[in-house]
Amino acid sequence: MREETGRLDGRLAWARLRGKGPGVIFLPGYRSDMQGSKAIALRDHCAARGRAFLRFDYSGHGESAGHFEDGTIGQWTADAIAVLDALTEGPQVLVGSSMGGWIALLMARARPDRIAAFIGIAPAPDFTETLMWPAFTEAQRAEITTRGVIHLPSQYGDPTPVTRALIEDGARQSVLKAPLPLPCPVRILQGMRDPDVPWQHALRLVETIQADDVRLHLVKDGDHRLSRPQDLVLLAETLEGLLSA
Repeated sequence: MREETGRLDGRLAWARLRGKGPGVIFLPGYRSDMQGSKAIALRDHCAARGRAFLRFDYSGHGESAGHFEDGTIGQWTADAIAVLDALTEGPQVLVGSSMGGWIALLMARARPDRIAAFIGIAPAPDFTETLMWPAFTEAQRAEITTRGVIHLPSQYGDPTPVTRALIEDGARQSVLKAPLPLPCPVRILQGMRDPDVPWQHALRLVETIQADDVRLHLVKDGDHRLSRPQDLVLLAETLEGLLSA
């Protein structure tokens, strides 16, 4: 199958495979993009089976236009919904990695009739308020309040910018403060050696979701990315389990 590429509204870079449904949409994490190993593994898996697949970059990420520091959870969710509406048809399986899991949950709340299933890979809903802000020192909180941005060390590359707008908007986009109805099967893959999103956070999400078909798979030696060969096999098996049900 040949992958098509383009830009939605001249801004959002995307790549897709046309094929049978339900389609699959991959949502990357914070500062990640559609060229990551999980996105490519899912693309190849779907291509081999003739299934529709879409990957894209949020504004300020990867090949899309915009500045990363201008983005918020609300803006990136709007990007994802625009891509869903314009580039896909029928029910879709949302596969969200880290922040992408949060955005997928917001998409499911906004477009419940379009969501066939949700797979979260170390999903990080509400991470700005429940994981980031509590971990900041008083000095960091003061800096982000006065300067509007701080830069945090990252084991994945250059320091990570975190803006006050991201923190403030994140509080408005919360999905963990009230029961979260999801009218679809839910699968969560979570590493227990994840230094960024503790596995207990996945338990909180499971408790919040209102759905009958919810399963949490804990990978005892898994890290945050869950992109080792065995992790990618698990992801593909999880997807096929949903599609063949």
